[in-house]
Amino acid sequence: MFGRFLPKETSFFDFFEQHAALTVDGTKEFLSLVASGANIEAKARRIADIEHETDVITHRCVEALHKTFITPIDRDNIHRLITRMDDIMDFVEAAAERIALYELTVMTAEVRDLADVLHRAAGEVEAACKSLRNLKDPQSILKRCIDINRLENEGDAILRRAVAKLFKEEKDPIQVIKWKEIYENLESATDRCEDVANIIEGVVLEHA
Repeated sequence: MFGRFLPKETSFFDFFEQHAALTVDGTKEFLSLVASGANIEAKARRIADIEHETDVITHRCVEALHKTFITPIDRDNIHRLITRMDDIMDFVEAAAERIALYELTVMTAEVRDLADVLHRAAGEVEAACKSLRNLKDPQSILKRCIDINRLENEGDAILRRAVAKLFKEEKDPIQVIKWKEIYENLESATDRCEDVANIIEGVVLEHA
């Protein structure tokens, strides 16, 4: 009889997978934005819409966490994982918004490189989240986590080169400020991918 009062089973893995898939969509849209420099406002709006969708999923996941007695993995890990995942799109949306607000139409090679690294990292996050549901192949998940860490290092290196190039070649200090902020938002998004990988790695090792 007590079972009647328990909440229906919640699949937190559904939340992770849906969120990760949207993040891949968002990073792909950003990559398209910086690849051409065309239709920037429309693409920035689409990215903002995707960011809102990920916020909704995060809210639902946290709400379900408060209503669920027994969780498939540690409660703290669920909360940390979904919030770090949410941070990724926050930074992507911030970068897109600034490109639109600052009316930047000529894209740099560095912003394209950072966007490419981020999109690849988001794809690895999605694949790792899909594998997290059953943990049948922990080694493949751990390999993806290593790949995400490697991509984060690649993003760090691109950021350092990009900022050095800005200070060396850009004569307009306002442009330096604009692009540095955008670069740093993108690198922060890649940092959050690494945070997600570290959480997933911990979950895998706990259940190995």
